[in-house]
Amino acid sequence: MNSFGRLFQVSIFGESHGPAVGVIIDGCPAGIELLPEHFTTDIERRKGGTQKGTTPRQETDEPIFQSGVFRGKTTGAPITILFQNNNTRSGDYEKQRAFPRPGHADFVASKKFGGHEDFRGGGHFSGRLTVCLVAAGVVAKRVLGSIEVAAQILEIGGEQDLEKGLQKAIDAKDSVGGIVECVVKGLPIGLGEPFFDSVESVMAHAAFSIPAVKGVEFGAGFLAAKMFGVAHNDALLDGEGRTGSNNAGGVVGGITNGNDLVFRVAIKPTSSTPKEQESLNWETGQVEKFSIKGRHDLCIALRVPPVLEAVAAMSLADLMLLEGKIPRAVNG
Repeated sequence: MNSFGRLFQVSIFGESHGPAVGVIIDGCPAGIELLPEHFTTDIERRKGGTQKGTTPRQETDEPIFQSGVFRGKTTGAPITILFQNNNTRSGDYEKQRAFPRPGHADFVASKKFGGHEDFRGGGHFSGRLTVCLVAAGVVAKRVLGSIEVAAQILEIGGEQDLEKGLQKAIDAKDSVGGIVECVVKGLPIGLGEPFFDSVESVMAHAAFSIPAVKGVEFGAGFLAAKMFGVAHNDALLDGEGRTGSNNAGGVVGGITNGNDLVFRVAIKPTSSTPKEQESLNWETGQVEKFSIKGRHDLCIALRVPPVLEAVAAMSLADLMLLEGKIPRAVNG
């Protein structure tokens, strides 16, 4: 459904071209300072229109608190935050309704929901809803306190020179993907469970909720398949769990080992590309050429770092609460 987490539970709602999108966060401890300005940095990082290669659609994205915050602090009740949609151009989607866009959810959404889905801008499937994830991440980061969660882009279009990778898309008049890495510092030993509730399982589940994520790896990731065991094993250096290398990415047996938690996601090229392509025309029943109109990112990976940080923080806040590492209320 549209909810994630057990104690720190996040639900998102809304559509890309509806009146608003929003998030409900249940299980947040009481007494944590939470002000509109706490959201500014991460929400600005997620926005399009301000950096090369991103959509020109711009929204103010000012958080509107509806519940769960009183006198600048969390109350312990569910937190509801809205973000208004003001800069929509729904007509772009009415014109191309005949073509289910390749790479988008148009076809499967219509089949699943009987044609009743809001198709404008991708509706509930839209990356627009990642602002809700970012908002939940802001709250989660404040719950985590001194634990540091930071993500960065490693590659665009196969290039470590990000400008070069983006220029490839511009020159080809097409879109490109990328790789984003997230590092978490300061985690205690012991979060997570073997098998189904391993840290990797929980965080990968959350990471795949980000539209365009097609792969997740921890530590050495897929490179581990090419390594010898002795090279891959992280030798223990002391009784605190510090290791000489971090090929495990900070997780062994599904449980955090006290080292930096390191994971990466692969982001596919933006499905909406200006390049002409083919798809089924629902109205004629024929495969025809068409091009996608509207305002889109050439590389959605550019906007993923704050979203990846958010889902990581959400996951870890939930795991910390489950382990009793965070009190249900903050005194003072």
